[in-house]
Amino acid sequence: MSRNIEGKVIVITGASSGLGESTARHLAKMGATVVLGARRKDRLDAIVKNLQTEGAKALAVSVDVTKRAEVEALVQKTVDTYGRIDVLVNNAGIMPIAPLSLLKVDEWDRMIDLNIKGVLYGIAAALPHMKRQKTGHIVNTASVFGIKMFAPGGTVYCATKAAVHLLTEGLRIEVHGDGIRTTIISPGAVDSELKASTSDETSSKMVNQLFEAWAIPAESIARAIAYAIEQPADVDINEIVVRPTAQDF
Repeated sequence: MSRNIEGKVIVITGASSGLGESTARHLAKMGATVVLGARRKDRLDAIVKNLQTEGAKALAVSVDVTKRAEVEALVQKTVDTYGRIDVLVNNAGIMPIAPLSLLKVDEWDRMIDLNIKGVLYGIAAALPHMKRQKTGHIVNTASVFGIKMFAPGGTVYCATKAAVHLLTEGLRIEVHGDGIRTTIISPGAVDSELKASTSDETSSKMVNQLFEAWAIPAESIARAIAYAIEQPADVDINEIVVRPTAQDF
């Protein structure tokens, strides 16, 4: 267990699989109280039941991060149950890859709603509580594709993750004086369901080939998130980029 993680109340969105689930499991083993949010409540319940049998404190809350009221309810349920929220990990997101010329406008809308607005709704829900506590930590999952453009195919996805990068830095500037820390996690290829959200057959084949060649376990990112959280209160790890060694962009 970590002195700076043990006992902290940590909310994680997109926690029913992949990076979110791995982060919840890793932090629970380090002594955190974890609140898992996602749409698939049955998956969440199974994970929470497993964590509880291992002695962890865990709670499952159904949430669609594209709906502000549901994100507010997730955070409020956390505060009502445990008295506070110490960390929010804004992790929910999708990555449908396709050239702009295919005009997958519905997918553009979904990426904006999940990858950008979902993060903003999380911030809006958690920030008032953290400001009252005069402490807190918001961890936002971006991507190496928020740093480097991947096109054709990733233009809109890259734009959403660049937005997460800039939103988090702006948040840092605004709230560091309130004792609130911020961290941008920018993963490369990670073994998760993210690669399965591409509907264009040609793009999907390419994405799957890249992930098969490069992807590292989701636990690799969970450890990076734990590293940021476990630092003393006067240390703010603002950005971590984690690529597979083999990844060339």
